[in-house]
Amino acid sequence: MTSNSVSVRDLSLSFGAVTVLDNLNIDVADGEFLVLLGSSGCGKSTLLNCIAGLLDVTEGQIFIKEKNVTWEEPKDRGIGMVFQSYALYPQMTVAGNLSFGLKVAKLPQAEIDKRVARAAEILQIQPLLKRKPSELSGGQRQRVAIGRALVRDVDVFLFDEPLSNLDAKLRSELRVEIKRLHQSLKNTMIYVTHDQIEALTLADRIAVMKGGVIQQLADPMTIYNTPENLFVAGFIGSPSMNFFRGEIVERDGRKVVSVNGVDLSVDSYKARGPIETGSQVVLGVRPEHVQVDEASTGTDVHDAVVDIEEPMGADNLLWLKLAGQTMSVRIAGARRYAPGTPVRLSFDMGLASIFDATTENRL
Repeated sequence: MTSNSVSVRDLSLSFGAVTVLDNLNIDVADGEFLVLLGSSGCGKSTLLNCIAGLLDVTEGQIFIKEKNVTWEEPKDRGIGMVFQSYALYPQMTVAGNLSFGLKVAKLPQAEIDKRVARAAEILQIQPLLKRKPSELSGGQRQRVAIGRALVRDVDVFLFDEPLSNLDAKLRSELRVEIKRLHQSLKNTMIYVTHDQIEALTLADRIAVMKGGVIQQLADPMTIYNTPENLFVAGFIGSPSMNFFRGEIVERDGRKVVSVNGVDLSVDSYKARGPIETGSQVVLGVRPEHVQVDEASTGTDVHDAVVDIEEPMGADNLLWLKLAGQTMSVRIAGARRYAPGTPVRLSFDMGLASIFDATTENRL
């Protein structure tokens, strides 16, 4: 049985009358990479700061390695933290920045040298050890900041949007390095980001947050393919899922979602329970789950017109008009369509999502 490295139990945090975190429960397994994902103000960094001990919780408890650390100081929690800002000492060399915390903790010099050398090797910053932060690029500075957490030799690493200050290319490179770091160290990592690509590529599990509440906690593919509610469905995926408001009606003995006169069968949809006729629903379909001009017969083929084409290299994104609204479809980059071109669409309804229009929860 897998033991838990970090457990958050019934955790709430309020500032006066404002509730920032509301009754959160999370278990993070040993060696797991958990990503806290959400837009600004959702409470993800606040939760991380509670785990780190930088904020006192209003209610609930936090356990790290099965020890109750709810009221422990950050230094006594066995964590290493990497912030969005590098927060390096400008007057010290890279080696000085890496070793400073260890010197304060009065570790023997031989142990300090060993840990600094190991962190430098893992992060490939050995040539930078004698430089000062002003002589480093943004990506190099963030590697040093990660190294400073690494030398502490702790069980749990906490990352608070560590890549958001970097440009797109550096973000992509360092994302791979962090994934490689996790695979090599096998430490528990909790990582905060608003970037869904970071979440999908790094995480073993993702906790999608909104308004201080976890909307869904699952592995990336589950969240992508079977979002729990309308918010998660719209937040995950780029370009976003297409949404159609409609009604469940019966046509010739089978149930369909009727959207402005366009009927889409729900025969292949894996519903969680009965979908009642007359229900007001929101149908969600990802751009890659619609075929263009690949089926010309059948009841689930629909006419549309290309509005805009966006070439994206390996893919092309088509913006189409269907049932009185605009939708996006992802096709292979070699296929080109001029604006105004009529096309025929077929939907993979087995991969669609249907939500109750009132509760916004998955049906």
